[in-house]
Amino acid sequence: MFTTFAEAQAFVRKQQFAMIDLKFTDLAGRWHHVTVPESQFTEHLMRDGVGFDGSSVGLRSVKSGDMVLIPDLTTAFVDPFWDVPTLSFICTAFEADTKLPFSRDPRNIAIRAEATMRAWGIADESRWGPEYEFYVFDSVAFENDVNAASYRVESKEAAWQSGRGGHGHLIPLHGGYHVIPPKDQLFNLRSEMVMELEEMGIEVKYHHHEVGGPGQCEIETPMMGLVRSGDATQIVKYVTKMVAHRHEQTATFMPKPLYGEAGNGMHFHQHLFKQGQNVFFDAAGYGKLSQTALWYIGGLLHHGPAVLAFTNPSTNSYRRLVPGFEAPVNAFFSLGNRSAAIRVPKYADQPDTARFEFRPPDATGNIYLALAVQLMAGLDGIRQQMDPHALGFGPIDQNIFTWSEEQRKVIKPLPASLREALDALERDHEFLLQNDVFDAGLIADWAKAKYDEYYGVRNRPHPAEIALYYDV
Repeated sequence: MFTTFAEAQAFVRKQQFAMIDLKFTDLAGRWHHVTVPESQFTEHLMRDGVGFDGSSVGLRSVKSGDMVLIPDLTTAFVDPFWDVPTLSFICTAFEADTKLPFSRDPRNIAIRAEATMRAWGIADESRWGPEYEFYVFDSVAFENDVNAASYRVESKEAAWQSGRGGHGHLIPLHGGYHVIPPKDQLFNLRSEMVMELEEMGIEVKYHHHEVGGPGQCEIETPMMGLVRSGDATQIVKYVTKMVAHRHEQTATFMPKPLYGEAGNGMHFHQHLFKQGQNVFFDAAGYGKLSQTALWYIGGLLHHGPAVLAFTNPSTNSYRRLVPGFEAPVNAFFSLGNRSAAIRVPKYADQPDTARFEFRPPDATGNIYLALAVQLMAGLDGIRQQMDPHALGFGPIDQNIFTWSEEQRKVIKPLPASLREALDALERDHEFLLQNDVFDAGLIADWAKAKYDEYYGVRNRPHPAEIALYYDV
């Protein structure tokens, strides 16, 4: 929004903003914020930053937790959810003493990943298009105690409401795809979300009801640069949750909040450009993809099990990644096949649109790390010329769910649990250390935090186990 502090300060004074909100991302991927009054929005803030404890948000150890936040002036947006006029900035973290960029700040890692792509001469721009799937519920209740474990969500759209009486226009399980009102009871809510996003500078392609009957929605944005896509994702998650909260509803990007119903993915459309030309396009190639694109696909699928440790880093991720749904569980690529880990859209067949989407990811990760790890895997594939066909990744243009067990043995499975993905990351992470994009310490800290989550869930008795085994 701004290129200089003078521009930003003049805008703040002209529009009479009372507060400046500084938002930043922790290691897990959640936003945090600190707010300063307009009087503190000075050149000193841009030089010295605002101090915070990096150890409290997983970015560094307690003994060296002092860090500072400095806003990125280009990210400014008016925050519509505050009662007093507030201008928000997305920040990156810097060392408190030297004011050098903090190497483990997730946003800085994303910046370094794209800088590495340029340094290697592969491309000068990567463009990304995450698809945002989420559920909107009317309420959620949950408890986890020594003697109790339960959760319950409610949705006014759900078929389970039929016995209560009413208008009768309810959505059955798996029946929500592009339904029209009155079944789609969230169209006004989504439109409000989209209007807020566009006011904040996030362009939106469309929104619609998704497959999940009890309140599943999707918002999709156009392709954009890597860091911009990370920023936009944080804003989309914030806006969807805040607009739902405004209407006393609740939005969640959790991959599998409902048993037996469609899950929430975050498919990543991606392609690379050099001097304005799409390096993934070849009019004569499979799916209009170039050899460079195929090598990138080879790298992404070869490193796929380790990549999932960042793109699907929750135990709940693997409730979604199960056979029988559209969520992909096998490492292959295909033209238009939604059961493939990588789908090449048939409609993306022009020089500026040719691309593919990586379908396993969900929104439980850190968006900046998820983007960076995919790019680094693809770049490694290009540098090592990883042929996806020679590596056994297809293309496969058939419905593999109709194959026999013997036929399926030729397909490499993706991790079936968070533990498997983390184990893969421990074996395969050298590609992330190239050019110091990631460091081994951060990868180890990430893995430790995620192993703790895995064992925390694994060691807890499940309500279904009480029903299965209580009377043994």
